[in-house]
Amino acid sequence: MMDMNDITVGSLVKISGQPYLCLWSDFMRTAQRKPVRRTKLKNLITGNVLEQTFKHGDKIEEADVQRSKASFLYRDDQGAHFMDNESFEQVALPTDMIEEQAHFMKDGQEYSLVNFEGKPITVELPKKVEMVVTQTGDAVRGDTAQGAVLKDATIETGYLVKVPMFIKQGDAIRINTDTGEYVERVT
Repeated sequence: MMDMNDITVGSLVKISGQPYLCLWSDFMRTAQRKPVRRTKLKNLITGNVLEQTFKHGDKIEEADVQRSKASFLYRDDQGAHFMDNESFEQVALPTDMIEEQAHFMKDGQEYSLVNFEGKPITVELPKKVEMVVTQTGDAVRGDTAQGAVLKDATIETGYLVKVPMFIKQGDAIRINTDTGEYVERVT
């Protein structure tokens, strides 16, 4: 059992028999009241997000998940297909379970699968991934309040990302997988 103070961003908890990932957590203390922790939790099976408030003294069950290494094979209409690196079994994750992560997965790369009750429910990506720019547009001056002029670039998986003017087709760039934003050019 976890105390409300142990729930932080990235924590895995179990509510009503379902695993949830904490996306956001805020500790609130007001005058003459007991502190509370407000959270946004994402159901790892359905993908639904719920806001939950925990009071001081609340106990919550930690989700019992296992992680296993798997190689990404390919993606089709049924989902993303992986091969477990230990048992060599093929596992498919439905597209709706990994729609945000799918943009940053390359064939043959090794990822960590999160399993709940023996079934894979999601894939964990590294914080930053390197991708090759396959196509770039022209830079358009416009909203330059911060001085940055950005243009659209398509990476090797087909995802569209905003990059600085100096990025050309064929350049390798690093992308933050949490936000989907450009981080830096890889030399």
